[in-house]
Amino acid sequence: MTTMTTKRWICESCGFIYDPAEGDPDGGIAPGTPFEEIPEDWYCPVCGARKRDFVPYEED
Repeated sequence: MTTMTTKRWICESCGFIYDPAEGDPDGGIAPGTPFEEIPEDWYCPVCGARKRDFVPYEED
């Protein structure tokens, strides 16, 4: 069972995976921050895509 805090999200533009356990320290997002709590003006640290360009990452 996946909870909101452990769900990972993938950038549709470049494939970067946001992992809440790691956060995005360079982007000002502390480890442990759920994707839903990231500010709307945050962007992908790899390609610069907007937060809305991310979708839930489903592991196979």
